[in-house]
Amino acid sequence: MNRVAKKSQRQTGRSGSVRIISGQWRGRRLPVLDAEGLRPSTDRTRETLFNWLMADIQDAKILDVFAGSGVLGLESLSRYASEATFIEKNGQAVNQLKKNLTLLKAQATVHQGDALQVLAGLTHSFDVIFIDPPFQHDLVNPTLAALQSNDLIAKDAKIYVEQEANAPQLKLPQGLSVLKQKHTGQLSYYLLTA
Repeated sequence: MNRVAKKSQRQTGRSGSVRIISGQWRGRRLPVLDAEGLRPSTDRTRETLFNWLMADIQDAKILDVFAGSGVLGLESLSRYASEATFIEKNGQAVNQLKKNLTLLKAQATVHQGDALQVLAGLTHSFDVIFIDPPFQHDLVNPTLAALQSNDLIAKDAKIYVEQEANAPQLKLPQGLSVLKQKHTGQLSYYLLTA
């Protein structure tokens, strides 16, 4: 989840929503927290991402780091991932994510806390990992390093990275390579493979 302020909505106190774009919950709208710096990935971004991951989601173990609304993990569960683990620091975002999981009758693990600290405590590897951290905090490379050092990357895993276009260059841990990438004026997207 990108963290880009949406001043106009925040000032009015309105909440937003996200739409699940495919799978068992296709078309379902879910409320999301409208807080400073939280912005769910757009439908267009998710369509591109899940086209890239079409053959990798079903029965996969998913890790959504910096989950925010949790829309990437929820989209994966809608497409029949076997399990999802979410990490999010913002307590209100965690509460909304848990409410949405209950609404969908979906089972998942939600960790509230600093992502790098939570990663150190996880005990199994993941098939698909989403890394979409807050902008301007240089968290992508430390997260990739933490995933490798804690042995959280499964064999043939796919790792999606989304960051601002002017972010530091990716430093890929040994064994990871770029499978696909896309750049816009403001964002860079990468699909890595183990």
